[in-house]
Amino acid sequence: MTSQYTVLDMFSGAGGLSEGFFQNGFKFVSHIEKVDHARKSLETRAIYHALKDSNNEKIYRDYILGNINRKEFIQQFNELELSPIGLLQGEVTESNEETMMEEIQKHLNFIDGDSVDVIIGGPPCQAYSVAGRGRKPEEMKNDPRNFLYRHYLSFLKTFEPKIFVFENVPGLRSAREGTIYSNLHEEVKNLGYKTEAHILNAKDFSVLQERRRVIFIGWKDEYDLSYPDFTKNLPSRFHISSLLNDLPPLQAGEGTDSPAKYAKPLSWSSEYLKRFKIREKKDILIQHNARMHNPRDRKIYRLAIEKWDKERKRLKYDELLPELQTHKNKTSFLDRFKVVNKYGYSHAVLAHISKDGHYFIHPDIKQARSLTVREVARIQSFPDNYKFEGPRIAQFAQIGNAVPPLMAKGIAVEVENMLKEIS
Repeated sequence: MTSQYTVLDMFSGAGGLSEGFFQNGFKFVSHIEKVDHARKSLETRAIYHALKDSNNEKIYRDYILGNINRKEFIQQFNELELSPIGLLQGEVTESNEETMMEEIQKHLNFIDGDSVDVIIGGPPCQAYSVAGRGRKPEEMKNDPRNFLYRHYLSFLKTFEPKIFVFENVPGLRSAREGTIYSNLHEEVKNLGYKTEAHILNAKDFSVLQERRRVIFIGWKDEYDLSYPDFTKNLPSRFHISSLLNDLPPLQAGEGTDSPAKYAKPLSWSSEYLKRFKIREKKDILIQHNARMHNPRDRKIYRLAIEKWDKERKRLKYDELLPELQTHKNKTSFLDRFKVVNKYGYSHAVLAHISKDGHYFIHPDIKQARSLTVREVARIQSFPDNYKFEGPRIAQFAQIGNAVPPLMAKGIAVEVENMLKEIS
């Protein structure tokens, strides 16, 4: 699928929002991401799409299979002399904004683009998170990441896209007493844009997860457009078990980051996986390895799973036997251990999963472990052929910070419809 529309991708992360626009055929001018492992994942994925579009997907498959290393993978891509992916390295700062803008203009000229049609992205959300502000109120209030949105506005002012998409956590609305939210609306208005912000839930885009994000969509004043009416697409007959039933069962510490076999052929897999192209016929299972857990945690996991299965209730920390309790705080954060609901949607995937897996326990009591990278990626709706670079802790963080690709694709479809209205 190809599109005549160009997009600039800021604060890209590992590419969840980008993936939705890739899948809808948008042509990327540039991506900007400062975190090294996330940037490498994004680079890998952007190369994958370029190889797929040019019928050279075998190079990516060789990389996934381990037949070539990453250096050889990138070298073989470069030898094809396709359009560069336009990935800019480093953090956007006041001192390098102009240089980055010049680089983006070069990429735009290289792909014969007249202008940037859309800017997408959202700055790191930790400073806006309600949970983060609850744990460290003063630190979050003074966090410089509060003001990264101003760089987004600078690029908006310079490139004057027809439409922009700015996403973040719902806590953005109340961060710094709501001043950031109101300032953002006011400043884009001063730049000549009409904008609306709505809280959207990933489950309404066929993602099997309760995940709410605030999505700003803005368009130039002269266009007679309105905020899309996103059709709710609730897959009521699908649930988390639909995502997990074809993956090999693992005990704590088992599995591999390398290619492995699925437990079931695609023909026996769930309709959900096939319908939403999470798994396709030629896919290879990668990054399905389980954390090692100590016996105490695994016992707690079993208790949590049993309580959820029998009572549909969450295990509270103060309900544990004294010998299983290791934290002094027994009055708050009592839901430290949480089982993923196999009978419906998952609770929101968070970057905290990179620290431990207690909040994302596999629902199978026989396995009694936390989720693997591949399982979490599926809950976020990433395709199985999406490779995350870096160590496992970095892979989890990238997935937890991402916009679910199915949600991003739904947004991209409506943005393209808006562009068609004004073309």
